[in-house]
Amino acid sequence: RSFFIQLLEPVCEDKPTRRAEPAERTDVLTLTDDFHLPVAVPEVPSSPTHEFPADWSIKTRLLFMSSQPFTWAEHLKAQEEAQGFAQHCRATETNLPQSVEEPKLSTELRCAFQQSLVYWLHPSLPPWLPLFPRIGADRRVAGKASPWSQDEALQQVLMSDWSVSFTSLYNLLKAKLCPYFYVCTYQFTVLFRAAGLAGSDAITALISPTTRGLREAMRNEGIEFSLPLVEESRTRKQKTSEVKLETEDANSLEVHSSMEEGEEPAPSDDDDESFSWLEEMGVQDKVKKPDAISIKLRKEKHEVQVDHKPESLALVKGTNTFTLLNFLINCKSLVAVAGPQAGLPPTLLSPVAFRGGTMQTLKARSINAKARGQLAYEDIFSLEVAGPILPHSLHSLTTLLRSAQGGAFSAVLYTHEPTAVFNSQLGNASPALSKETVCRDLHMCGLHPKTLDQLSRCPTLGKSSIRFLEMKDYSYTWKS
Repeated sequence: RSFFIQLLEPVCEDKPTRRAEPAERTDVLTLTDDFHLPVAVPEVPSSPTHEFPADWSIKTRLLFMSSQPFTWAEHLKAQEEAQGFAQHCRATETNLPQSVEEPKLSTELRCAFQQSLVYWLHPSLPPWLPLFPRIGADRRVAGKASPWSQDEALQQVLMSDWSVSFTSLYNLLKAKLCPYFYVCTYQFTVLFRAAGLAGSDAITALISPTTRGLREAMRNEGIEFSLPLVEESRTRKQKTSEVKLETEDANSLEVHSSMEEGEEPAPSDDDDESFSWLEEMGVQDKVKKPDAISIKLRKEKHEVQVDHKPESLALVKGTNTFTLLNFLINCKSLVAVAGPQAGLPPTLLSPVAFRGGTMQTLKARSINAKARGQLAYEDIFSLEVAGPILPHSLHSLTTLLRSAQGGAFSAVLYTHEPTAVFNSQLGNASPALSKETVCRDLHMCGLHPKTLDQLSRCPTLGKSSIRFLEMKDYSYTWKS
């Protein structure tokens, strides 16, 4: 539609200044640049379906657009706000009809909207210091007051509280009372998922991005992990090589020539044995053999090349996730020692309450504007949601809009890029897991059954995430 390309003539309303509500109309249009983003989205959408795939990346902003107004999301009453908080804490299931006739008059809809905006955070610090995102945030938080950066005693107190909260979250996850949570450090992000989610029958932890130093430290602590994307790439290359060898009628000389021109072969553990023929010729002392360090460096060459990249994603499963918990609690490099984030513990983000966690709400506001249509200017209504938007919130919000906007809306999604790789298919799916099994095991985790069903499916987005989502006639299409 052409109104995604150019946004003009904001509708201004003269209203007195008032305190911020969970959702409020603004008389200043500040989203002009946002409306240009869909232009860069790939042109090939998915086929229409009744559900979109689970997106395990953390979103920083959502911009919903519709031909119908979002007045139902404005100025929630105190009673509605309180009821929304209570529904969240009690994990109340809200099942709205397919279409709400009078959205603005629907108390049930407005309470459910407040419920969908809630998330839990640790640590809780003054609002002038944002705790998400942490990767690449140094410039944004530079100059902010951080009294703990030079106070070691205060840093120890913060880390002690953080360890208690982290352990609390893991225990909730293990007991299947928390579906998932994120640990956001200044260098990498960890996603812990309960058994039953993303097609896995065991607890999993995804770490991205990683470095050789971090991976080596994990190995030294006895943590078993895999690099699924590296292994997938290696397997793909191996299959390609096998196909080439089968299709080419090459003699030994041509094979030798291709080895010289192609990639350097990966070193084997039998390099010393491969030089045994030199001894038979009696010239072993005249030829310099590679030492152990050289062999080790060659083995690590490809692993080092993926550092800081999405391909460095590390997967930890089962009981190793508990070892990872202890490793992270005791890892000194987890906290920056210099810069704006010095001494600040990692951010914990969860969809449910945990010890030391603070209830937070996403910021939402509605905006009215004029957009150029094919024949004339058209009214366009939008709803902006900002903050660390977790996977369950994205699903809950779209479910509400499905009923409130008559099954027709679109959304631009802004992804925290380091977390997009969490959508990778890891090949750890369990065929024994059924929808009934997952719902029975995780029915107390605090998620709506439909959201739980979505998050239990195997990821299909790969290393990308959903950038644009559209619903027409109650069917979704999306672009990643």
